[in-house]
Amino acid sequence: MTFNLQQLHAFVTIVSSGSLGRAAEALHVTQPALSRAIRRLEDELGAPLFERHSRGMHLTAVGEALLPHAIVLQREAEQAREEIDAMRGLARGTIRCGAVGSIASLVLPLAVSGVLQQWPNLRVEIIEGVWDRLADALIRREIDLALSMAVPDTDEIVAIGHCRWEDSSYVVAALDHPLRGKQGLVLADTLDVQWAIPPRGTAPFMHMEQAFAEHGLGLPNVVVETRSITVLKSLVSRSGFLSWMAEPMYVTESKAGVFDTLPLPGVVGQRTLTAFRRRHGVLPSPAVKLLEQLRQLTATTD
Repeated sequence: MTFNLQQLHAFVTIVSSGSLGRAAEALHVTQPALSRAIRRLEDELGAPLFERHSRGMHLTAVGEALLPHAIVLQREAEQAREEIDAMRGLARGTIRCGAVGSIASLVLPLAVSGVLQQWPNLRVEIIEGVWDRLADALIRREIDLALSMAVPDTDEIVAIGHCRWEDSSYVVAALDHPLRGKQGLVLADTLDVQWAIPPRGTAPFMHMEQAFAEHGLGLPNVVVETRSITVLKSLVSRSGFLSWMAEPMYVTESKAGVFDTLPLPGVVGQRTLTAFRRRHGVLPSPAVKLLEQLRQLTATTD
């Protein structure tokens, strides 16, 4: 079966908009024209895509099955257009990338700046999150590159071997935190104070857990678990919480005198960071440009 991309675009827009009316407005077409496009797609499939009710339209089982494929086909068509533009010397297109907080704080902005200086017609879309969010976005083709702590390859996602670098993580606290005045401060002194950190199962949590285990300690008093970097930083700087952060993630706060590493001798976590892509398919040209800039930047920090 050959799909019509305009019909698929109409279908996806209705789903994302939640109604035929809003989708018609977004596509700048009339509702009858949009309805006819969906009817033609349903006729070709031999099954309805929506259950039509007075309160809206809901996907049928066939619609649910078609949706992820329709999204992939749309994005593949967009990438093909971008690749052809690049071959024609137009260098247009969109870099779609995701990164964990520490990379989004320093390395990624530098790489984006370097790419746009050479290719000013490119656009950039960035999402920030922990690894499970980035992996899901990569599989769903919301992004083409994910930048995170090194993890094992999967059937769908692989690391890019020539783009690897190291960073260090520490316990961080506000500059006026009471523990800073304690003589002979050791990691065990942090066990009973309030901690805020990304949730259990995420790379930062496991990294912190490993650091405590290496000192023969169990978990500290984790009171807040959040995926929001803004919330974490605010809890450390304003509410007296401790946290575990990679150094690039708080370099700005350190320079501004907001919060910094807590002086704990021998308490440091080293980790390897890398870029990931989908195992199958071609990496779009805009993503290749960002990857090359990242490789050059990180090669100087190995």
